[in-house]
Formats: sequence, C-alpha cells, structure tokens
Amino acid sequence: MKTQANLLHGFKLTMIAALLLTGLLFGPVKTAEARQKPIKNIVLVHGAFADGSGWRGVYDILIKKGYHVSIVQNPLTSLAADVNATNSVIENQKGPVVLVGHSWGGTVITQAGVNPKVAALVYVAAFAPDAGENTAKWVGAAPAAPEAGFTEPDKLGFVYFVLAKFHSGFAADVPKAQSDFMCASQAPIIGHCFAEPVSKVAWKTKPAYGIVATADKAINPGVERQMYKRAKAKITEIKGSHVVFISQPEAVARVIMAAANHQ
Repeated sequence: MKTQANLLHGFKLTMIAALLLTGLLFGPVKTAEARQKPIKNIVLVHGAFADGSGWRGVYDILIKKGYHVSIVQNPLTSLAADVNATNSVIENQKGPVVLVGHSWGGTVITQAGVNPKVAALVYVAAFAPDAGENTAKWVGAAPAAPEAGFTEPDKLGFVYFVLAKFHSGFAADVPKAQSDFMCASQAPIIGHCFAEPVSKVAWKTKPAYGIVATADKAINPGVERQMYKRAKAKITEIKGSHVVFISQPEAVARVIMAAANHQ
C-alpha cells in the first residue's frame, strides 16, 4: 500500500512539474504573440490652432485599410483638459490603441499615453517633452523662423497664430484657399498651456515613432529630431510643412500603420 501511495504521490508531483514547465516554456510565447497582433484602434490628437477635422485625409486612408479611427477634439484650455479629452476617447476603444499627436498634441499624448490601453505613440511634427518639461522650453529651443509667429494672449488668455503668417509659417504646402479657411477657423489655445509641465511620460516605456516635417516653420525640424532621438523613437522624415499630415496624408498614414503593425 505504501508503495502504491508513494507511486501515486510521485506521479502527481511529475504532472505538476510538467504543467509548470509547460507554462514557463509556452506562457511567455503566447503573451509575446498577443502583443504582436496588429493594432486596429487609432486615436488622432490635433494640436494648437487646429481641430480634429484636419485629420480627414489620414482618417480616410486608415479606415479604407480596415482600422478603427477616432479623433479627439481638444478644448485647448489646459494640458489636463486635453489629456482628459484624449483619455475619454481612449477609454471608449475596444482593445489596444496607437495614439497619434500633432504639434501640441505631442505634449498631450506624452502624458495621456500612459493609459494602459495605449500600445504605441506616433509624433507628427510634434513636441515630446520629458517629465518636468513644458512645451515652451522646446518652442524656444531654436530661433523662431521668420515665417512663424504667435499673438500675445488676448484678455481671455487665448493665443492665435498670426493671421498674416499663417500660410507661410503653418501650412505653406497647402493650397492658399484651403490655408485661408484653416486660418479663419483656427482654434486658439490658452497661452498658459505651453507653460504647463508634463508629469508623466509615455515614451519612456512604450514604442514611439516620430515624423520630422523637414519644411516645418512652426517647430524647428532639428528640435523635432532632438526630441525624437531622446525618446528613442523610430524617425521618419517627410518633406512637408507643419501640417504635413494634411499635405502628405499617405506618408503619415504609412508611419501610423507601421506602428500598428509593430514595424
């Protein structure tokens, strides 16, 4: 009887060991495979002096490729307000998200991107500050191009892109008639937003992709490269103005799809 009991006990131990070994060998593989599945949810975040409608060209390309695309409408009243607006859209996604930000939207996604649903970040001619840094630091990191210019805050605190410089400094490679409409409908930002420091930094723990707009006059392209290199982002250079996502939607969409496919 003791021999049978000992044999049964030994058999149980062998089975337990086998199950544990199987979990150790194949568990991580399954997890890795799950992480590498293509991401279908794309969330697009606009910057200052613009709204979500500027993403229309990129949106059209992505949805035709089968992606689920959502676009944030930032209030542009504070970093916290824009992060909250972005997180609201992220939370409505079913599954992991590629989070994309343009210009000031890069500051927003840097902080909002710590959301567990965010799997990758794409910066499009965007700011990528570190913890404790604000956007103003990087606005002033290189001499401003003569084509660029912001107004002083009005009595309500809002800042605009200078109307007379909008086409040359913001959207030079967009048809003038389109640029004029964008200028007339520009969304001002509370100037204090640029002084608000980031407290959480998603690019330190998540894969990042950075698009340098080589003809950008609103953010110096060299400053974009500097921020992206620090973030260890995979960098793509595209010939385009600050609104490269409008003038070169196919090229921008390719980078977003590369992020979605872990390339």
